Amino acid sequence: MAGQSPLPGAPTSYYNGTYKMTIKECIRIPSEIHSSGFSNYFRSGTIPSTLPLLELQMVVIFAITRFTHCILKPYGIPEFTSQLIAGIILGPSVLGNLGIFKALFSDRNQEIVGMIATFGHILFTFMSGVKMDAGVINRVGRKSLFAGIACIMFPLLVGFTVQVTLRRYWLTAEEATGLPFETALNCLTPFPVVVYLLESLKILNSELGQLGLSAALVSDMFGFFLLWLASMAKVSREKGMVGAAISVSSSITYVTVVVFAFRPAMFWVIRQTPEGRPVKRTHLQLILMLMLFSGLLSQWFHASFLFGPVILSLAVPDGPPLGSAIIRKFYYFNQDVFLPLFVTTCAMRTDLRLIKFNDSFMTFNVLLIFFTFSAKMIGCMVTLLYTKMPLNDALALALILSSKGEIHLALNTQFRDTEPQAVQTGPALTLSNIAILLNAVIAPVMVKYLYDPSRKYAGYQKRNIMHNKRNAELRILVCIHKPENIVAAIKLLESSCPTRERPLGIYVLHLIELIGRSSPIFISHEMKKKTLSKTSAYSENVISAFNNFKKNNRAGVATYCFTAITPTKFMHEDICTLALDKLASLIVLPFHRKWSVDGSIQSEDSSVRTLNNSVLDIAPCSVGILVDRGGHSTSSKVIASKSHFSVAMIFVGGNDDREALTFAKRMANDNNITLTVVHFVTSDSEDITLWDKLLDNEVLKDVKMNNVGQEYVIYLEERVRDGPQTAMIVRSMVDEYDLIIVGRRDKSNSTQTSGLAEWNEFPELGILGDLLASSDFNSKTSVLVIQQQKKKT
Repeated sequence: MAGQSPLPGAPTSYYNGTYKMTIKECIRIPSEIHSSGFSNYFRSGTIPSTLPLLELQMVVIFAITRFTHCILKPYGIPEFTSQLIAGIILGPSVLGNLGIFKALFSDRNQEIVGMIATFGHILFTFMSGVKMDAGVINRVGRKSLFAGIACIMFPLLVGFTVQVTLRRYWLTAEEATGLPFETALNCLTPFPVVVYLLESLKILNSELGQLGLSAALVSDMFGFFLLWLASMAKVSREKGMVGAAISVSSSITYVTVVVFAFRPAMFWVIRQTPEGRPVKRTHLQLILMLMLFSGLLSQWFHASFLFGPVILSLAVPDGPPLGSAIIRKFYYFNQDVFLPLFVTTCAMRTDLRLIKFNDSFMTFNVLLIFFTFSAKMIGCMVTLLYTKMPLNDALALALILSSKGEIHLALNTQFRDTEPQAVQTGPALTLSNIAILLNAVIAPVMVKYLYDPSRKYAGYQKRNIMHNKRNAELRILVCIHKPENIVAAIKLLESSCPTRERPLGIYVLHLIELIGRSSPIFISHEMKKKTLSKTSAYSENVISAFNNFKKNNRAGVATYCFTAITPTKFMHEDICTLALDKLASLIVLPFHRKWSVDGSIQSEDSSVRTLNNSVLDIAPCSVGILVDRGGHSTSSKVIASKSHFSVAMIFVGGNDDREALTFAKRMANDNNITLTVVHFVTSDSEDITLWDKLLDNEVLKDVKMNNVGQEYVIYLEERVRDGPQTAMIVRSMVDEYDLIIVGRRDKSNSTQTSGLAEWNEFPELGILGDLLASSDFNSKTSVLVIQQQKKKT
């Protein structure tokens, strides 16, 4: 029985320079699934069983992909590029010529892995639509709108001009068959490709990233509409006007059903899901079945098999609970298993031996790719420069919008499989894949070189507590992850003694992990935008708690609440941007470890620790990490009556300690607070510069003279020989205070802490902060570790 596969990785046609040939082979039906024994493979020379064959193919693909990615990852090149290179390595250009790999990845043997890979591509496209917030279109600015339109329309005009002008001299009518598709493919800016690149470069939350997302969404809408028109034009050629009319009416009917039936059904699912509870598995399984059926349905009315899943995905409300549940259920397995198989099997079609630059067809295709890419870059840059964007940023954004990825690879492979009349299929496919590979390698490296999102935080202005004017408002940005962070943060702010003479400006940022969306959201609750009102429920308890705090301190506190819904690995961008915009002097971050009331460790969140380290590295002001040891009430309500509160500040010396002492001095104005400053001194002064010694004495002078605030400040001097003696004294004083404040003193060597650095578990807390937060201490004393604003070079 003869058979041939239209799946990715299994070409049905070959071009030998003169004739197009279709190869047929005899196969056994039904095929064997399970192995009859490993030794039989050596006797037969083949792997007849489909399951071991699939497993071996997956092992080889993943091994080469991971090895390639380990080499390229340090250069900032995304994993997609590694998968693409792995496919070329396994193709006929390299390993595909060897006997074992030729047998393992023969056209016939790729059918099953190709089918699984195609399913992964459909699922990827569906989830990309689920994460897409179509409502962003209503909020797109002028810059994004013009850039999005320019990056698809300008290269289209240039590409079709090149076709009309040159093809009559260079190509035959048969060779020019696939040129309109080739031009359209090079002009597309798929939204999922841009999101993937921005996430890989870790600039999704940056100003450039947000602009790129908006522009890509505009361009993708145009591109999707053009692809639909192209598919309808193809139906018109093959089926006539009647067939085209049926396809168009079927597409419109399907969209109408999705909008007026499926979309309300999705909201019904959300209403049926209790707040805080997961979506029922039955609902998720039903949506997955609808996705598969929609692909089959769209092929029935001669549209692309992706048309149905894409339209259905846009009907799913992004974000929690439904969109997040779908992404959480399928995203990571598809991203790490199915999608690499798809990219690799598509790239295995690439045969570098077919590239012949002395051939007019190949030369014309190279020129077409070059002109369309150049037009795309120029169109984007001219538009962005017209809106007064800096040259480097405009060039970086143009590269982002000109990037190529999985969608381009999929469309390219699908076109070559479904257009038997297009000649030179192999060379054209190979050339397109090489162009995608070069773009996927060069674009990320260039963007990383041109755009550094942290440079805007390089503040040359003093934004710290020490340089805040004595009676000026002290602006503090407080970050909240979970409800248990609220009480500890408010207790710290209460202890800061806000008064009319020394007011506090509190900027509260509620950080929520982004799941089920592509576009991050940043909400100012003071502006009360109606378009984002549905997200205010996430921060209701945070807003209520800090509003109560404001009411209890009317004279000295102003509060402003914000919510950032964003991936955890990009949260530091939102934190530092808000601190920069609001001219904050201090950022307060919760520690990643949570203690229970009895003093035992309850939970840890490594992503929060990574976030804290990222903020410490690039913050435009001073940073404080608040370690709450469970000594406060877990209630989110603000206690109106202030109880007695004892605070200790451990002073060793240096910028961070001076900053911490300056903050501690504010607490001496409250008669409910007792402040004790413990100064560790040593007879060895070689590790202290004269200038540092003068600055330390200056900041300690009013403490020694008890001229800090209205209340009495206790000043103690402890002479120590080395770190172990310091640790012994710290241990003895832990249970005497409610809060201990220390400076981080990162990478600072001193006699007082010598010998302690090698036991440092959490470097972000410094040596003393790490000692106080140690699990060896069964204490309820909270700790505040302060790092002064870093000097930027």
